[in-house]
Amino acid sequence: MTALTLTRLFSADLAVDLGTANTLVYANGRGVVFNEPSIVAMNVKTGEVIAVGEQAKMMRGRTPRDIVAIRPLRDGAIADFKAAERLLSYCVQKAHNRKIMVHPRVVIAVPSGSTEVEKRAVLDAAHRAKASQVYLVEQPMMAALGAGLPITEPSASMVVDIGGGTTDMGVLSHAGNVYSQSIRVGGNAMDDAIIDHVKREHGLLIGERTAEMIKTEIGSALPLSEPATMPVKGRDLLSGLPKVVTVTDAEVRTCLQECVQVIVTAVRVALERIPPELSGDLTDRGILLTGGGAMLKNLDERLRRDAGLPICLADDPLSSVVTGTGQMLRDFKLLRRISVN
Repeated sequence: MTALTLTRLFSADLAVDLGTANTLVYANGRGVVFNEPSIVAMNVKTGEVIAVGEQAKMMRGRTPRDIVAIRPLRDGAIADFKAAERLLSYCVQKAHNRKIMVHPRVVIAVPSGSTEVEKRAVLDAAHRAKASQVYLVEQPMMAALGAGLPITEPSASMVVDIGGGTTDMGVLSHAGNVYSQSIRVGGNAMDDAIIDHVKREHGLLIGERTAEMIKTEIGSALPLSEPATMPVKGRDLLSGLPKVVTVTDAEVRTCLQECVQVIVTAVRVALERIPPELSGDLTDRGILLTGGGAMLKNLDERLRRDAGLPICLADDPLSSVVTGTGQMLRDFKLLRRISVN
């Protein structure tokens, strides 16, 4: 028995939702053991990792010049290979209580529209993070599985997973994708739209964390039942001094409309392209929404109005993908059938 085989015997198999905004890790037999922002803080001179996850997020915009807090992924794909490797290594070690000699089998969920080059980058980063075997699976199918949809049945199920960098949608039947699409619009694009709006309309410079708070607190896809406002702190572009402005839900909704419309249009295109026999299934079952972006207020109602189908938000939209991916750790026969590498 080789040393690699011995170390794998004592390594828990892991499922990973490697997201642009957050990374979640599911350990076989233990459930979700890691759920933190996909951010790595590194010393640019030495290459040393200073912090990962929540600690690194707290450092964004507050570090000395030698330290940068970066997102290894952009639009669902690896943008910084070294940082992605460090993030995966950190996840593997934390899932194994900081043990160094671990070589788990790892299943990683990737966007359905990932290119071969993007898949290869994920595989290489995982192997360099000491994974013994790596399987790639598509996010829409894992989201459906994690939310409890019967993906192996002949009838159709449709899921729309709105993550930080991408929105992935799939129409599933017989454990396969009848239709899948990935668009590079998600929660991060919404945050950027808010940053641009506040800068343009209020002359105020804000960061990603503040934009995310605005989106979460008063962002919506349709008018709220009661108008809402929020005080926003930032730096005045003219004076350079700290300043506070009041932002309304109506203006935030307006600046989010372009992102929301892209998602709505993609859903309508998907419905137009699937076989008519499966359309009847969706009339009954509707569409399942997962991912952090699906929690935007009234987005489900907007899709219901435009698609003309029942829309259901997953019970735990943030962890649907990693929960479904975790189920693959107990069914390697199905995993080998649906893996995309």
